[in-house]
Amino acid sequence: MMRSRAGHGGLVYSTEAGRMCPTCRQPVAQCQCKARAAVPAGDGVVRVSRETKGRGGKAVTLVKGMLLDAAALTVLAKQLKAACGSGGTVKDGVIEVQGDHCDRLIEVLKAQGHTVKRAGG
Repeated sequence: MMRSRAGHGGLVYSTEAGRMCPTCRQPVAQCQCKARAAVPAGDGVVRVSRETKGRGGKAVTLVKGMLLDAAALTVLAKQLKAACGSGGTVKDGVIEVQGDHCDRLIEVLKAQGHTVKRAGG
């Protein structure tokens, strides 16, 4: 019995184009299906935490719960990385900043008017 693989997975990442949209199978930057345009729902509280799991013991500061679209999240991530003087990225709606910068990021986000909580230990 042969089954169709059309609805089961597909290309997620390409070395040429980067991340791919699972719905329209185009590069995320050229996605036309608007599946990625949805703003995530949340309680409006930004949570800042520190994590080392799966990173070879290196600390990363995570900023979760931002109710922003992808473009605005990228701009905010750039501001936060500049404030800390370090690198980072945005993955799945979570801003990752390299290093332990929880206190500094909480101050910056509060100055911008966000409700911020420190999450984790």
